[in-house]
Amino acid sequence: MATERTLAILKPDCVRKALVGEVLRRIQDAGFTLRALKMMQLTKKEAEGFYAVHEGKPFFDSLTDFMSSGPCVPVVLEKENAIADFRTLIGATDPSEADDGTIRSDFADSIGENIVHGSDSVANGKKEAAYFFPEHEIVANG
Repeated sequence: MATERTLAILKPDCVRKALVGEVLRRIQDAGFTLRALKMMQLTKKEAEGFYAVHEGKPFFDSLTDFMSSGPCVPVVLEKENAIADFRTLIGATDPSEADDGTIRSDFADSIGENIVHGSDSVANGKKEAAYFFPEHEIVANG
């Protein structure tokens, strides 16, 4: 199985609840290697650009308002089967449907404020990582 990269974003609710360290610990304990990480505040326009795939959907405005409401922490993660494994680790988008012990089940308040973003495919993982990190900022090994 090939090594994959995925993008995680520890969302503004994760930062606000002071859960960044706990969520990163769980991610690393699950065997992911951190390849890039930073804290930033998205503008509304940056949030709209990142979530452009959802433009026109009923939740687009509330999602981009939320994602620009406070600091977030984008992280490039790497491991074999990263996309599927990360989505299993974080749980269903709606925390009320997430399996017990997943990050969203344990920490998220709602489908709109669900602690963490995870890429849904290898192609999106590459595209999403590039939105936040130029390739030279992603540490190849370490």
